[in-house]
Amino acid sequence: MISPFLLLAIGTCFASSLVPEKEKDPKYWRDQAQQTLKNALRLQTLNTNVAKNVIMFLGDGMGVSTVTAARILKGQLHHSPGEETKLEMDKFPYVALSKTYNTNAQVPDSAGTATAYLCGVKANEGTVGVSAATQRSQCNTTQGNEVTSILRWAKDAGKSVGIVTTTRVNHATPSASYAHSADRDWYSDNEMPPEALSQGCKDIAYQLMHNIKDIEVIMGGGRKYMFPKNRTDVEYELDEKARGTRLDGLNLIDIWKSFKPKHKHSHYVWNRTDLLALDPHSVDYLLGLFEPGDMQYELNRNNATDPSLSEMVEMAIRILNKNPKGFFLLVEGGRIDHGHHEGKAKQALHEAVEMDQAIGQAGAMTSVEDTLTVVTADHSHVFTFGGYTPRGNSIFGLAPMVSDTDKKPFTAILYGNGPGYKVVGGERENVSMVDYGSPCGLVFLVWPWWKLGVWPLPYSGPHLGDDSERASCPQEARVSWKRMPEGIP
Repeated sequence: MISPFLLLAIGTCFASSLVPEKEKDPKYWRDQAQQTLKNALRLQTLNTNVAKNVIMFLGDGMGVSTVTAARILKGQLHHSPGEETKLEMDKFPYVALSKTYNTNAQVPDSAGTATAYLCGVKANEGTVGVSAATQRSQCNTTQGNEVTSILRWAKDAGKSVGIVTTTRVNHATPSASYAHSADRDWYSDNEMPPEALSQGCKDIAYQLMHNIKDIEVIMGGGRKYMFPKNRTDVEYELDEKARGTRLDGLNLIDIWKSFKPKHKHSHYVWNRTDLLALDPHSVDYLLGLFEPGDMQYELNRNNATDPSLSEMVEMAIRILNKNPKGFFLLVEGGRIDHGHHEGKAKQALHEAVEMDQAIGQAGAMTSVEDTLTVVTADHSHVFTFGGYTPRGNSIFGLAPMVSDTDKKPFTAILYGNGPGYKVVGGERENVSMVDYGSPCGLVFLVWPWWKLGVWPLPYSGPHLGDDSERASCPQEARVSWKRMPEGIP
């Protein structure tokens, strides 16, 4: 067993050798501080232009610790130590915090929070597009309590609108922009109880096609919810779980097509090749459903069949930008959340880096003179990293010491609870020989799971109730950048 003192000494020496020469000069840091102050003073003259375009990026589950770790990963992917790297959102001039609780939950879910930031109304956990008067799963509490979203407001103002997500297009976040549902899990009528169906409630996929029939761009996963029960999937013909789910026998793709004006050009695509072959100048409406359920993690993505988030965002902006009155685009990096739920930090952080690339792509295609871009999260996760790691230490690597409890090494990344615990011979697994750089996305440790309040969970780690970070490009006169209110319309 290597002495923990030796490990610490090695780590300290290694860390000192990583300091660039310029950073040893006090002037380097003071010049940066002066430049930051000058930039802040310039911002005292507010950009009072009215935003023609609004792009909202939502990193699902992307708490502050995720942002920090993603920043380091981004730098390390470019062969830098990582800590000094800037994410695209770091370059935005304004930042604030927003309370994330649901009306009935201290720690929120993505449905109630989506209603808050898209509709400006806080709501109960598990409900979308309705006020807190609607109780989860109670269909008969829905009518009369519907609330509209910024997507509807933009459409009413004559703007083009779009939804891009790495989850199902009828998942919690996107659904709050168009649906009114007492339960976020009513993806199709197959997931609804008979009582709700008999009371006249409609599933979320049905509402996507019927509530706002002229959404110009819809891209993400969720193909199986659009087709009749047991309809074979176009991509996964032998996979029973990929088959259609609808009990009503409807083909919602055909219904989507039927609602479009005959003189307009509508395109439904299910793979990356067909998407990238489109000429955005000749596309009026686009529906892209690239997976039966959620899209694949970026690390596992099939480059032939599934587009990246950046590619979807680029196509969406090219289509929406043709409207002289402007557009509203909702972009969700939804699988950041899923990676954390599974204790797979590698998947979660690569999803965050990909969303950051999409933010940069959007910035390159728009102007701060007429486009308001907001980046935020809906909640956090029980995700952290620490252990006095030296600068440049792999974000997925081990801390430079061992536990003083069981004298075993531990990863810098840790989850407060979730599926990551593993017991070998009645003891915590020795992780010194585990390849945490593996692309398969190993489950990170719950540590120390035997201590009060930190418990292993067999399936999914829960959310964390942190305030979310929020950043925006100009049109700053529209927003108070101190502490954001509970619901942001």
